[in-house]
Amino acid sequence: MTRSKWTADRIPDLAGRTFVVTGANSGLGLATTRHVARRGAHVVMAVRNEAKGRRAAAEISDAHPGASLEVRHVDLADLDSVRAFADAIHADGLEVDVLVNNAGLMAAPRQLSPQGHESQFASNHLGHFALTGLVLDLLQAGSDPRVVTVTSLAHHSGEIFFDDLTGAQRYGPVTYYYQSKFANVLFGLELDRRLRAAGSPVRSLLAHPGFTATNLTSTGPTGMLKATGALAKTLLFQNVERGVLPQLYAATAPHARGGELYGPDGWKESRGHPTTVRPSDASQDPDTARRLWELSEELTGIRYVVATPS
Repeated sequence: MTRSKWTADRIPDLAGRTFVVTGANSGLGLATTRHVARRGAHVVMAVRNEAKGRRAAAEISDAHPGASLEVRHVDLADLDSVRAFADAIHADGLEVDVLVNNAGLMAAPRQLSPQGHESQFASNHLGHFALTGLVLDLLQAGSDPRVVTVTSLAHHSGEIFFDDLTGAQRYGPVTYYYQSKFANVLFGLELDRRLRAAGSPVRSLLAHPGFTATNLTSTGPTGMLKATGALAKTLLFQNVERGVLPQLYAATAPHARGGELYGPDGWKESRGHPTTVRPSDASQDPDTARRLWELSEELTGIRYVVATPS
């Protein structure tokens, strides 16, 4: 269990450490970037829209002169883009201490990725699965290395449609969003099991923001879903500065533990300060997790190499 009422003021000194944050130009990703940068971390802002990324970096630098930031392009729905991003990180000799798998797509109309995968599953799960595997060697050489995968309360309603992964037969924007968030938890917990079995120094942690007002509710949904999301943001949701706390805790707190899910401590995990929360029973099933892992390796072409300490 986390200490009571943890806030971003308790983030330790991060000087000399490098964070890669996906979706870093807005919402939770932007807040994560701002908070770790102000504590001295170098942040690679992994964004789909570089112009928006540069504007976000400029805003942070204006507020925190001396912030160490760089903007790099990656489209997580496109596995070729993910590989190019990881190849460039290696070629430039960057170190990676913390990877925050934050970017997401929510309740979007059915669309396929360049590789033919359903867009929410591709962006929210497959892209992060591939990215993590491609930079795992850098993380294993890092300082207090961590992978933080951001999921949602929606994972409690999710399942993996192994017989219709792309939604060709029965696509629903919300149910396939649930699938992707369920996949995040399966992935984070299975990665933790594999890292522990190998004795790796890398920690795999999960976080969810409860009900938080981000742009996901307006950029993904259409029609009535979009209108409902806008109303919920106004009436029910907490602000981003509060919603980002669980993933900041997972990424920076010295006592955060691998294999844990962190979420808000308030009513039904909807809002509040970070604490340890329980993943759904279904997401803790190792057989489902292994099946998804093997399928993800097949779909991405990425085979994880988890090194044992020398």
